[in-house]
Amino acid sequence: MSRARQPPLVTGISPNEGAPWTKVTIRGENLGTGPNDLIGLSICGHNCLLTAEWISASKIVCRVGPAKDDKGEIIVTTKSGGQGTSTVSFKLLKPERIGILDQSAVWVDELNYYDMRTDRNKGISPLSLRPANPLGIDIDKGKVPLKDLENMFPGMSGDFTSENFSATWYLIENHSSTGFEHLRMAVGNLKKQASKKNEGSLAYVKGGLSTFFEAQDALAAIHQKLESDGTEKVEGSMTQRLENVLNRASETADTLFQEVLGRKDKADSTRNALNVLQRFKFLFNLPLNIERNIQKGDYDVVINDYEKAKSLFGNTEVPVFKKVYSEVETRIEALRKLLMDKLLETPSTLHDQKRYIRYLSDLHAPGDPAWQCIVAQHKWILQLMQNCKEDFIKEQKVGGVGLELDRSSAMNRISLPAPVKRGGSFQTPKDDSWHYKSPQQVRFVEKLSDVVISQLPNFWKLWISYVNGSLFSETGEKSGQVEKLKKNARQRQNDFKGMIEEVTRRLVQLVRGALLPSSLTELQLRQYGGWDTKTPLSGAWLTQVIHTVRLSHEALSALEIPNDLLQVIQDLLQDLRVHCLLTTLQHTEEDVKRLAEKEDWVVDNEGITSLPAQFEQCMVQMLQSLKEPMECKLGEINILNLDVVQDKACEQCISIMKVFIKCLEQLSIKTDGDIDTSQKRRKKKGKELEEQRLLIILSNCQYLERHTFLNLAEHLEKNGFTSAEKIIRVSIEALRQLDEYLFETYIEKKSDPIVGSLEPGIYAGYFDWKDCLPPTGVRSYLKEALVSIISVHAEELVTRVLSKIIEAVAEEMSRLMQCVSSFSKNGALQARLEISALLDAIEPYLTSESRTSFKQALEALPQLQSGADKKLLEELLNKFKSSMKLQLNCFKPASFQPIKR
Repeated sequence: MSRARQPPLVTGISPNEGAPWTKVTIRGENLGTGPNDLIGLSICGHNCLLTAEWISASKIVCRVGPAKDDKGEIIVTTKSGGQGTSTVSFKLLKPERIGILDQSAVWVDELNYYDMRTDRNKGISPLSLRPANPLGIDIDKGKVPLKDLENMFPGMSGDFTSENFSATWYLIENHSSTGFEHLRMAVGNLKKQASKKNEGSLAYVKGGLSTFFEAQDALAAIHQKLESDGTEKVEGSMTQRLENVLNRASETADTLFQEVLGRKDKADSTRNALNVLQRFKFLFNLPLNIERNIQKGDYDVVINDYEKAKSLFGNTEVPVFKKVYSEVETRIEALRKLLMDKLLETPSTLHDQKRYIRYLSDLHAPGDPAWQCIVAQHKWILQLMQNCKEDFIKEQKVGGVGLELDRSSAMNRISLPAPVKRGGSFQTPKDDSWHYKSPQQVRFVEKLSDVVISQLPNFWKLWISYVNGSLFSETGEKSGQVEKLKKNARQRQNDFKGMIEEVTRRLVQLVRGALLPSSLTELQLRQYGGWDTKTPLSGAWLTQVIHTVRLSHEALSALEIPNDLLQVIQDLLQDLRVHCLLTTLQHTEEDVKRLAEKEDWVVDNEGITSLPAQFEQCMVQMLQSLKEPMECKLGEINILNLDVVQDKACEQCISIMKVFIKCLEQLSIKTDGDIDTSQKRRKKKGKELEEQRLLIILSNCQYLERHTFLNLAEHLEKNGFTSAEKIIRVSIEALRQLDEYLFETYIEKKSDPIVGSLEPGIYAGYFDWKDCLPPTGVRSYLKEALVSIISVHAEELVTRVLSKIIEAVAEEMSRLMQCVSSFSKNGALQARLEISALLDAIEPYLTSESRTSFKQALEALPQLQSGADKKLLEELLNKFKSSMKLQLNCFKPASFQPIKR
């Protein structure tokens, strides 16, 4: 398990203040492992995740949104580290917005304006220059914050050039600690500047008085001269002659300078034309500039120039301007088409899509480019998913056998290590090259999930941006276009919901077609199927698929997509978990069938082989492999709480148990393949091996009932199998039936030779109960029978086996005694001696059935009449016990409790 990452920490932001939509760079620690890990970013309380661009674990670039708070922290949230903290803050400035079409003006004091194009030899008015320090004393900036001054003097300013100038503000800001004497000096300086201002105005008047007086004197002299001559009213007077002279001079000048004046007029008209071109060069150069900027990709410049030209010349009636502006519109229309083509291109990044939508909005493109982009992206995602399926099916058909996973090799990776010892730990080995050997369906689900996870988040973010209007610029907002598009977005919410449903439904149906074809209709199977399902996937691969689908669901849930749109994925997960459970149980049943091949017949100190331990570990490994599929993630249900699933799982588990019990039965009848030169020796050895195997299997059955099945019941309950009690109960019943059958078979094989030797032994040498000699001791046949019983005792002394053999011997003795028509005195004594000797020897292993049989045998004999016969019987019994003391001790265990079955 990987160690949890530390929460994000923001340690710096640049710049640390600015207006809304200012681009900022955030630096810090643990800012995420990648773009998908970043799930939250807020500045001053505003969510900035949509504009965030993850650069590295220590750097994020985004744009500040229009937050309500003027100042706030920067909070970064990641999936790996959770919500972070910040050691810095950002100040949000809110200046008055002025669009490119808004009029703005600044108040200018025209009295102080000085035209630098006038004669430089003339004096410059003192009022034409403004001193930087009007008071003429040292400036001492105070520590009063600007915000406090704004609150104290609302609507005023400390700038002395402003029409809202406040002297108090200026003094507090620049001379808060200046002394009184210095302020008095400042008053004197202001008075001097005021006097200089008045003096400067008079200087302009005084400078022109001399010229005025000279002109006045000249006009007065001419007037006096004309009056003194008296010729003012006479024809050919001085003034008339002067007028004639001036007219002739003018005509001569016109003749001399006609060509020069013509060139001057032409030059003036050319200059006027050039002035027009110069003045309106923006419009005349705009078509070429638009073409160049489009080629360079500077679409922002093109849009700004177009808006400016539209505001200035959109309604012009000047033919030249109308012609140039129509060419501009032609270029802009071509740009709209180019941007729309780029917007609908796939694949493309979310950043580019937002950029092109904003451009088209600013260019007032017809229709709804954002919605067209959403529709195109939806089709693109569906096409990617379908192409993914077709590519894998094509590869499967081409690759054929090379791409199929051999189930036996998959099971080898999760099978038990050999040799398996009872009580050992189980570990699943990992193969480093598992990914390259994975089945086509598994790799298809992984690839399909990658397609959905990589495409759907941007698709969802594009829709969110479309709904909240963040795709559009301020120009679009002011033109009213954004409100119209927001209204369209609200009307199209159901359409978009249908798109998300179609994507998730397509994902689920494609996965079902690959892994759960039986859950689809015939029509759906033709569209989403086509896979080669001859080799079913193992539980391990299905677990990998479940893990992949769960990751996809978690990634989509993190986008805050409504749960009802993701319910189909939850349903798919439930069906996959059920399929994985039943498939794992089926494959476990197949593995259990092969356990019989691993029996080596090596017996440990408890008289059992490793087979029960192998079976238990196989079951435990199966339950361990089901741990992840059976685990309930957020929003999932426990599939074992479903009655149908619980019943199927119970039936399958019982089937696994019965399969193992069937393996034990097959092992009991398995013949040995050893070859011996002698047929008799081969037959004898095969019989001994068969009896030994029966006895080993009986021991295994007892161990299974007393230990293995109880352990499995505990494991099943721990893993949520509520029907564990039923599974074990049915399994124990089946095991006991096998045990009873094998036990009867074993008893038959061991008791038949002993029982069969009794009758020939009794009547050996033509022995006759009616005519026999007085008894001298127990005959050899009985001793041989006891030795045979002791041999069974030596092989595997279990009370259950020995008691059954003795029951068979007692039943045979009873039958033989009851078949005798009559006994002589010696015969009766001989029979009673042998039955009594047998009873005393096997007393610890008598059961009620064997006691009844011996009682019936004794009742078939005549009673002893004389004390001498009784004494002889006792002497002969003591003699038997003395001579067979060593053998009889074998029947006296230290502690004994007979078992009745």
